[in-house]
Amino acid sequence: MIEEKFAYGSSFIHKLDPQIRILALIVLSFAAALCDNLYLAVIYFVISIILISLAGLNRIDVLKRLKPLFWFLLMIWIILPLTFDGDIMYRFYWLKITYQGLILCCKITIKSITIMLIFVALIATMTIASLGSGLHRIHVPDKMVFLILMSYRYISVIEEEYKRLLRAAKFRGFKPGTNVHSYKTFAYIAGMLFVRASLRAQRVHQAMLCRGFNQKFHTLDEYPPNRLNLIFLMGIFGASLSLVILEIIWV
Repeated sequence: MIEEKFAYGSSFIHKLDPQIRILALIVLSFAAALCDNLYLAVIYFVISIILISLAGLNRIDVLKRLKPLFWFLLMIWIILPLTFDGDIMYRFYWLKITYQGLILCCKITIKSITIMLIFVALIATMTIASLGSGLHRIHVPDKMVFLILMSYRYISVIEEEYKRLLRAAKFRGFKPGTNVHSYKTFAYIAGMLFVRASLRAQRVHQAMLCRGFNQKFHTLDEYPPNRLNLIFLMGIFGASLSLVILEIIWV
């Protein structure tokens, strides 16, 4: 099962109601994503850092979560400044770096890191059960919620099934390569994986019905109502709205 490293703690963020955190995430991440001003993007980044601090998360662990994103951003920095039209800042033979390309790279980098930090601070700090409960309470369709929960629960099982099929193929002399035989073998493995996943899903559904499953999601986590939830949500709404209005006025 996927590790919930940040889900347990006693920080301010951990004590907030899951639905409050989900709503705050939606508002703040959309506002940050739609921001087109570099200076305001930096302000969103500062807000995300504050949220990480309020969650009491280890900086090294957070940076490890950002590592896959850094590889994507590296490709952006390698390609975009050389291909984006604009005022040329530096030219080396046929290569040219434009000012607009660099500014766009900065915006993409800051906004990408900001949104990822917001997700880590507000979503990674709750268990998957709390996330499902929060999604239910903000009226996300039940089928989507169950799909998320079941995918989380059984993705590791499907991975083990894939490893078992691949190991069986290797015992029969299969050696992966860049040839037609290898592609056919992986296609067969993928097909068998889907078949076994479907059969397992049917068995799991029957087992859940035998245990009284009634299409409702329940959790043992309790989040008693308090003013902190409302204050936090209003603060996020207020900050996001203020920055959006400021950007409109700035333009």
